[in-house]
Amino acid sequence: MWWDDIQFFGLCVYFCKDKRIRNNNNLFVEEAVRTTRRKIIHIDMDAFYASVEQRDYPEYRGKPLVVGGLPEGRGGVVATASYEARKFGVRSAMPSKQALKLCPHAIFVRPRFAVYKEVSEKIREIFCRYTDLIEPLSLDEAYLDVTADKKNIGSAIAIATQIKQAIKDELHLTASAGVSVSKFVAKIASDMQKPDGLTFIGPSSIEAFMEKLPVEKFHGIGKVTADRMTKMGIFTGADLKQLTEEEIIRNFGKAGSFYYKIVRGIDDREVQPHRETKSMGAEDTFAYDLTTVEEMNAELAKIALIVHQRLMKYQLKGRTVTLKIKYSDFRQITRSVSLPQCVSDLEIILQTARELLLATDTENSRIRLLGITVSNFIDPEAKPKSNSGQLSLFK
Repeated sequence: MWWDDIQFFGLCVYFCKDKRIRNNNNLFVEEAVRTTRRKIIHIDMDAFYASVEQRDYPEYRGKPLVVGGLPEGRGGVVATASYEARKFGVRSAMPSKQALKLCPHAIFVRPRFAVYKEVSEKIREIFCRYTDLIEPLSLDEAYLDVTADKKNIGSAIAIATQIKQAIKDELHLTASAGVSVSKFVAKIASDMQKPDGLTFIGPSSIEAFMEKLPVEKFHGIGKVTADRMTKMGIFTGADLKQLTEEEIIRNFGKAGSFYYKIVRGIDDREVQPHRETKSMGAEDTFAYDLTTVEEMNAELAKIALIVHQRLMKYQLKGRTVTLKIKYSDFRQITRSVSLPQCVSDLEIILQTARELLLATDTENSRIRLLGITVSNFIDPEAKPKSNSGQLSLFK
């Protein structure tokens, strides 16, 4: 690790010059220069909602806690679960009724998004002590570019350590951090030693690390895609690396080009602190095709709740609701409606999505994916800056 640390923080330019001597491919050299000079931190709060509840209510500490919809009646969806509940298999986006079966003694509480937003703003203030290049992904995670930090510390590892300690001392919460030269690797690294972990993956280790990584651990590869890969005999990054870019694109569509690059450690995406949110949504690809309206409505209820929660996180309201449907033959359609006024209400979003579904031909249909998006937000000048586009239900 010491050599990676030297490369990352002290001899980046020397490392790149050595690459220039040994390679005639100028594009490769330029890529190496950019990549080795960038210092990226991904901070991910540990079981954020549940941790805030356990912090504020001592009676919840050390007990399996589920934040989300209650299991009574029609039941809701798990927003997050404490680590005590996760030991029983409880996970985000799981139906609350299923969570109760897995952990009968779990405590269920409804989310307090106003509180979480307030805590998130305090976390952001800590980030701002070190850099203004902050790209929030949600209330509980963000990328930071500390290539040129405000305090002239120079070491991304030291900065990540200080940020984690400040969050612990000032907010009585824990966070995990990933440190590397790209967003993709930093995000994977932050998940490797949870909770309260810090993982550094240096430039000379990235390609070997990606080769050993199971494909289901790749950020951006969901369960369905991972299952398709394993059926093709692709279990790790090394297996994926055997395919040409054309082969990966042919099998996995436009995302194939991204997979081809990241398995080789190529990710030159910049931290974007001012990405305007134009839409907020969620979608899910199912393990088995949905064939009845009842099944479709049940899945739409789960997805609508996630969309509602995300709108509440950012205090967004939108006029346009869009339903996305992908059939078993991969044919895809979208249906939209603009409402008389902006909404974030769960029942309105769900009812609108169900009406859009009924307006399609559900008879004899086999559906493999459903998605709901809300857009056309109120007061464009007042919108928060954040990640835009469609978000996976199983984030």
